[in-house]
Amino acid sequence: MFRARSPRSLPAAVLVTGLALAVSACGGGSGDTTAADSGATAAAAQLNPNADLTKQSVTVTVWADYTPKELPEKVKEKLKFDLKVTLHDTNEVAMAKLTSGADTGIDVAFVSGQYAQALNEAGLLEPLHPELIPNLANLYPEAKELAYDKGNVFSVPYTWGTTGICYRSDLVKTPPASWNDILNPPADAEKKVTMMTTERWLALPAVKALGYSVNTRSDEELAKVKEKLLAAKPHLLGYDDTTFGDKLKSGEAVMVEAWDGWCPTTEKNIKFVVPKEGSDLWVDTMVILKSSKNKEAAHALINYILSPEIHGWAAENILYKVPNKAAMDQVDAKLKADNTPLQMTPAQLLQGESIIDLGEDSTKFSRLQTEVKAAK
Repeated sequence: MFRARSPRSLPAAVLVTGLALAVSACGGGSGDTTAADSGATAAAAQLNPNADLTKQSVTVTVWADYTPKELPEKVKEKLKFDLKVTLHDTNEVAMAKLTSGADTGIDVAFVSGQYAQALNEAGLLEPLHPELIPNLANLYPEAKELAYDKGNVFSVPYTWGTTGICYRSDLVKTPPASWNDILNPPADAEKKVTMMTTERWLALPAVKALGYSVNTRSDEELAKVKEKLLAAKPHLLGYDDTTFGDKLKSGEAVMVEAWDGWCPTTEKNIKFVVPKEGSDLWVDTMVILKSSKNKEAAHALINYILSPEIHGWAAENILYKVPNKAAMDQVDAKLKADNTPLQMTPAQLLQGESIIDLGEDSTKFSRLQTEVKAAK
């Protein structure tokens, strides 16, 4: 089964630092997710529900292989307007495009939830017009309870999931159940464990093992997180956001921190578990830029993507759960049976803590990551 490169797999760069500064300059970055205190209160454009879509076109920026390759052709056939797909490798590249101040011509962007929140707080997003997106009714009720955008005011969730431990059940004596199994592995797993390299996820195991929030801003708590991460480092094989699945398959690693959709559970003896201390809830979203000159068509595109046929493609081809009940109900039963992460319910997912934008405090996680990785 094909797997796309993970959109959360960012290079070791201070994306959040630059974003925090950009949002701060626009008066945002507080991390407050209520619409009353964000750019979502800005007057929405007056849209025409009967607009002639054939006179519009839409440009999207999205991760490679994250939507069907034939989507432009399908849109042209179904909606009668042209769709241009441009690509970004990471959230960093997308944010550089969207916050540059240049006229990129982008109408719709795929970004992770905390970045959608930051874009909204910077006043760059068009509030959604639900009357133009009737397929919002396909979403699970839980999809309206996401901390970065309660009620889906400015973003539509596309995929969602959590982070846990992916492991070789035949190569570990005791199945892992705690983040401490990664941070302080048993002797049989010594130097056969990987953790993630991206800021928020590198910190996640220690944050949760210590009982803290994934969105902590506390200097005291982050100092203890750093101490725990430094103590764990000598026991690790390394930090890895992209090839941990291959390392598990080869036996080079026996336990890895992993996003659920990237744990290759179709392979014999590879399992996934959410540690007992809990984890995160990550979401990738679709947003409409306030600068778009094709807002009716942009809404029509998102509505089409929310159809079971199109939205279900993501679950079936990149093995990420989608927050669309109609789409998930149509996913092949054997595929679900072979991939335990696809079996997670929305209620189980919402037990994880939504990652939100922390504004300028995001630099604390960037600094933490740099210091931990640089330590000998």
